[in-house]
Order: sequence, then structure tokens, then C-alpha cells
Amino acid sequence: MDIKKKLEYQSNYWYNDGLKRAQIQDMTGAIASLRRSLQYSQSNITARNLLGLLLYGRGEVAEALVQWIISRNFQASGNIAEYYIQKVQSSKSELEVINQVVKKYNQCLQYCSQGGEDLAIIQLKKVVTEHPSFLKAYQLLGLLYLHTEQYGKARQVLRKAHRLDTTDPITLSYLHELNRVQKKKAVSIKEGKEQPAVSYKLGNETIIQPAQGVRENSPMFTIVNIAIGILVGAAVMWFLIMPAVNQSKSQQANESIVEASDQIATQKSEISALKKELEGYRTKSDEAQTAKETAKSTQSSYEALLDVTTKYAAGTESNQNLASTLLSINKDSLGEDGKAQYDKLADSIFPSVCRRQYNRGIASFDVKNYDTAVEALAMVVKMDEEYDDGNAMYVLAQAYEATGDTNNAKTYYQKVTEQFSGTEMAEEAQSKLEALNAAADQNAANQNAAADQNGQGAEDSSSQEQDTTE
Repeated sequence: MDIKKKLEYQSNYWYNDGLKRAQIQDMTGAIASLRRSLQYSQSNITARNLLGLLLYGRGEVAEALVQWIISRNFQASGNIAEYYIQKVQSSKSELEVINQVVKKYNQCLQYCSQGGEDLAIIQLKKVVTEHPSFLKAYQLLGLLYLHTEQYGKARQVLRKAHRLDTTDPITLSYLHELNRVQKKKAVSIKEGKEQPAVSYKLGNETIIQPAQGVRENSPMFTIVNIAIGILVGAAVMWFLIMPAVNQSKSQQANESIVEASDQIATQKSEISALKKELEGYRTKSDEAQTAKETAKSTQSSYEALLDVTTKYAAGTESNQNLASTLLSINKDSLGEDGKAQYDKLADSIFPSVCRRQYNRGIASFDVKNYDTAVEALAMVVKMDEEYDDGNAMYVLAQAYEATGDTNNAKTYYQKVTEQFSGTEMAEEAQSKLEALNAAADQNAANQNAAADQNGQGAEDSSSQEQDTTE
């Protein structure tokens, strides 16, 4: 069995393992198995599509879209990933809801870091209502309930999280901690119980005594208890019931005041929470637009990167065009795997393109074709600022100066002096930079002098007109 078949066999093995785990709601194990399957074969679109579905089921919609886009680039036709992408993108309202849910979840994390657990709980209730499959939101809400000793609510929320993923280590650790705390509390309550007692009715009174103090078949004990009961009943009637009747009205008034105070405090807390929420909504539109643009940039960057990967492997496109496409990609929008793939392609493509463009730029500069020199050398500097020990950047600055673009010329002269200080080339760049600055200062001084002269001429003309009128 050759290496390719072994890799395909291992990839299919881990895909089948992930599928089995997903069928029993072992989402964490399933995701781990599918990622391992893709390590053996990145083109296993079945495993990649299933991974996207599992991530979508956990509320991680952006990661799911990334997996489906990669799958579509491996196989454009007859791929169910295309259906998934269209299904998600066709429902703009759902995407908007998911985007806002993620924003609210991040806001809850800020509340928690600032000690605002109550505000975070209110916000998280809305999050899990709007997005019932958001596993991380359930986990954070359960943790907050556990932290605030609301153990019943914590168990209810964590059970929902457990149903979404039966083997998630975070959910299991929270449930274990909840069981430990409740067991400890139950033991402390049991140890604090009083000794067993015996109670019985005597007329309108209830007599409670320790069990060890009860002696069966004791007439004297019964008579004493009767006497005590009569005395206690009379004392209760005289000292407690009558004064309570007289003070009932004032007590009711006090209770009303306390209830009103509690309501006012609750309303103040709700108003404060709503004010903070309103402040977040004021910037919602801009944040949503920024999120859309970021998502669009990320998608286009991945598509361009995959396009370069495919064409480079097939050899259907020149390195010149592939390098131009790579330079147009926003590398910062890529994930860790995307950046690694970008660097790998750049190491393979850029050196040969730099060499050809550098030779083209130097030749154009020598024949005073400065526009072409700028075009070629600017591309070289984008790929490698230190190419030919900085000579590419230095000649680019000279070409910009020759075309009259002094701003770009100054910029690259400055970079040469900073990045290659101590060299003869840096000293020459510094001299040219100083000459450009001096020329700019002289030009500004000449313009100011001309403006002053024009102003003085206008004043003299005005004075002559006034003398003629007189």
C-alpha cells in the first residue's frame, strides 16, 4: 500500500470515528476526530463538510463557513457545501441575529471582568433565547449561576449544555463542581440538625420537648405539662396577642414601605442595566457594518489564497500573476493555518518574481524609463524590503524622485537610512533626503515671499486709487 492510500485510509478511519461520535452527541470528540482526519487528507470534503455542520451546531457560524468555503474550493460541482453556504447567506436576518448574539456574549465577558454578574446573567438569558444552540453562552450562564449560588438554575442550564455536547470538558467540570458543592452543603445541613424532639397538642397549644425527656406512663409529668401549657397560653394571650392586634396597622404600613423600597431598588437596577444596554445599541449599526466587511474580507482572502494554491499546484498560471494575487491578500484577516499556507506559497513564488522584476526595474532606471522602474521595484519592495541588501528600495526612491513624486521618494530614503544605517548607501540616502527637505523648505519660503509681495502690491494699488480719487 503506497503512502497516498495509507493517508486516505487513515483520513476515512478518523472520519468514521467522528461520525459515530456525532451520532451520540459527543461533539467535542467528533470535532477532534474530524480535525485529525483532515490532517491526513485536506481534500476529504465529506469530513470537512461534517466538521462545518458540527461547528454550526455549537453556534460557531464563522468557523463553519470557513470549512465549507475550503470544501467548495476543493470540489466546486456536486458539493453539498455550496448548499450550506447559500442557505446561511440567504437568511440575512439570521446572520444579523447571530452577529448580535456574539456581540452580546463578548459584552457579557466584559461585564464579568468588571464584576457585573447580574448584568451578564440578564444579557446571557437573551443570548440563549435568541440562539438556543450557542454552547459557550450556556456554559458561561451556568458558571455565573454557580458563582452566585443559584444551584438549581445552574443545574438546569448546564443540563441543556450537556445535551448539546455530552463530552465537552468545560460542561463536565462545571457539573462536577456543582455536585461537589451541593453534596458539601447537604452534609453541613445534616450535621447541624437538632436532636430529635416529640410534639403534641394540649388544647390550643403545641408542646415540644426533647425525646429523651419524655417518660411514658408518668401521671405527674402529664399534670406538670398541663399546668405549664395553661401558664404559657395565658402569657401568650396577655403579652403577645393583644399588643400585636394594636400594632397590626403600623406593621402593615412598615411592610408596605419596605416593599416599595425593594421595588424602587429593583427598578433602579433594571434602569441601570437598560442604560448600559442602550449605549451598546447606539453603536450597533457601525459594528454590524464593520463585522460584515471583515467577514467579506476574510472570505475573499481565503478564496484568493485557495485559488493561488490550486493554480500553483497545477502550473496553469505564471508566478508573476500569482505573486500579484498574493500581494492583494490581506494576510492579517487569515487564521493561523491560512497564514502558514500564505508564507509557504510566498517562499516558493516571491524569490523568482523578485529577481525578474528587480532586473527589469534596474534596466528601466538605467535607460531613464522611470515609470516602469517604479512599477517593477515597488512590487519587489512589497515582496522583500531588504532585497539586494536594500538596493531595490534605494533605486525605487531615486525613481520616485526622478518622476517628481517627492513624498514617496522621502519615505523610501528615510526607510533606507533607518534599516541600513552605517552603510554607504544609507549615508547617500540621508544626503538626498536632506536635499529634498531643503528644496521643499526653499520652495515654501519662495511661495510665502511671493504671497507677501502680491499682498504689498495690492496695498500700493489701493493707495494710488485713493490718491487719484481725492
